[in-house]
Amino acid sequence: MILPIVAYGSPVLRKLCKDIPKDYPNLDKLVADMWETMYNSNGVGLAAPQINKEVRLFVIDSTQVFSNLEDDEQGLYPDGPGYKGVFFNAHISKLEGDEWAYNEGCLSIPKIREDINRSEQVTIDFVDENFAPQTKTFNGITARIILHEYDHIEGKLFIDYIKPLKRTLLKRKLSDITKGKVDVDYRMVFPK
Repeated sequence: MILPIVAYGSPVLRKLCKDIPKDYPNLDKLVADMWETMYNSNGVGLAAPQINKEVRLFVIDSTQVFSNLEDDEQGLYPDGPGYKGVFFNAHISKLEGDEWAYNEGCLSIPKIREDINRSEQVTIDFVDENFAPQTKTFNGITARIILHEYDHIEGKLFIDYIKPLKRTLLKRKLSDITKGKVDVDYRMVFPK
């Protein structure tokens, strides 16, 4: 089932999420719905707070990024072919490498994109869809997507990294999103 995406201004997007237990009700369905919602929205990642759930869960599929690249662009992204996976109860254990800028957007903050600096490599502890403990290291675009979604379960948004002056300039657009004055081709739910 395709779920509505929670819009900027909703309190759930600013909450520190709780670990999700293995016996969480209808967990398999929740994950399946998140995949369907993410793909329907043309996203490459989706975190539980974006569908109004305060749990440490996100899904990513960076393989989409690499499948859309031309052959000559592949050399620019050595972390291909990407990664598709479910992350329960994730916690970052290490950030490494230089920070690099990339133009990010967010399904909860449509029509706004900004260059955001993030570390080029992340090592993350999590449990997978079978609740098996994992520790994996990711880099490049995949690391960026993970860090973006990880921020969601920590109550942070990509716009938090923007310089104050730039955020001031975006204030009206952000206000319009909160009020539902934004045109998107996926379902959204706006703050009351």
